[in-house]
Amino acid sequence: MIKIRKIKILLEEINTIYDEAKELVEARWKEFENLGKNGTEEDLFSELSFCVLTANWSAKSGIKAQKEIGDGFLRYTLEELEVALRRVGHRFPKARSKYIFKNRWIYGKLKEIILLDVNEAREYLVKNVMGIGWKESSHFLRNVGKCDVAILDKHVLRILYKFDLIDEIPQTLRKTSYLEIEKIFKEVSKAFGECPGKFDLYIWYYLKNVVEK
Repeated sequence: MIKIRKIKILLEEINTIYDEAKELVEARWKEFENLGKNGTEEDLFSELSFCVLTANWSAKSGIKAQKEIGDGFLRYTLEELEVALRRVGHRFPKARSKYIFKNRWIYGKLKEIILLDVNEAREYLVKNVMGIGWKESSHFLRNVGKCDVAILDKHVLRILYKFDLIDEIPQTLRKTSYLEIEKIFKEVSKAFGECPGKFDLYIWYYLKNVVEK
């Protein structure tokens, strides 16, 4: 009963932006679904690389980097990738360029991976792709139209903590704790009437007045 009340209080806040955000959220969601259904392997690798870049960096900056680097995620040498990331102001150009460069082995396999059960796909990405943890794998899968995942970044965790739905903001999120908090997030999104991946977009609009990705 206490949790239901806490969820209701949070959703009263999110509902204040629902009408103005809905059209933007739906448009963005169509982009995600289109990428998952019609995107090329290059498109999917670019999106995976975007998710590698945005870890401890902003989505806005990641979008800018993705546009500027383009097919360089697949084409650039390791040194050229690092230079490109320095040029766009990435916080960790050396590490992230190495991750993206070493992840090229997965090119040609991404369409197959995103057709897997979403939990199986997420587990595979976490275990096998550099720079991809539970948050990043969820981010990638959401961005190709898989809605039953939560992207538990620091902003979402702060919201859950602020409304007393979690006891603390964990310093690190391993599988068990990620899935435990994701279960709470799914309860909230269900009460809101949207799947977790789409509900995340409403939270971002509430926080930033923009629907990013």
